[in-house]
Amino acid sequence: MSRFFVDLPLTVNQSLTLPDDVYHHWCKVLRAKIGDAATLFNGQGGEYTAVITDIDKRRAVVMLTHFNPNNRTTYQHITLAQAMSKGERMDYTIQKACEMGVFAIQLIITERSERLRYERDLKKLSHWQAVAISACEQCGLNIIPKILPPVELDEFLANCHDTLKLVMALSSDKHVYTPAPLPNSISILIGPEGGLSENEIAKACSHGFLTWTLGERILRTETAGIVTMASLFMIDHMTS
Repeated sequence: MSRFFVDLPLTVNQSLTLPDDVYHHWCKVLRAKIGDAATLFNGQGGEYTAVITDIDKRRAVVMLTHFNPNNRTTYQHITLAQAMSKGERMDYTIQKACEMGVFAIQLIITERSERLRYERDLKKLSHWQAVAISACEQCGLNIIPKILPPVELDEFLANCHDTLKLVMALSSDKHVYTPAPLPNSISILIGPEGGLSENEIAKACSHGFLTWTLGERILRTETAGIVTMASLFMIDHMTS
């Protein structure tokens, strides 16, 4: 069944005119007809079955017939602190992190990261939030992760109070996370294409972050966070 995000209040037995973008995709692209059903969600929790009751060349009306409270979220709140990268690499990170069930993505400005101009930042943030919405439509998440505006690394470190804090870095002082049930709050810090500097890694460690390296290979910035989340979930699965 197709899934669509709608930024509107939703309740069971409600008659609703579809937003233009959903109407175009479902009715024009997918050629939906009266009686066809899809899933609608608004990011407030749960999802609704919507059945088309009326359709014409410009609009479609649906009836919300059923509510499913399942959000398909993990019990961990994982924040991915990601140094901004260029082009489609950032899109890829956001898309796959949402598919993995990330709670939030905090954009980080580091010594070597991409620095965006203010106006372009605002457009990029809207674009990246749209990428997150699209990923949630595809993967089944009903709570959409927030793409948080970029902050300097020092500010993030000072305000991060999660129980488990990991910085992905090649370091002589490696820590291996001891297999045990994962805590409820986790932060994963990922550097930019050029990596975090030694000074930045030291700062992270002084704020309680553990350096963690997955094998001897260097991962690209757009894949490091995703691989880390997958590894943590495997550890949690094996110990639960």
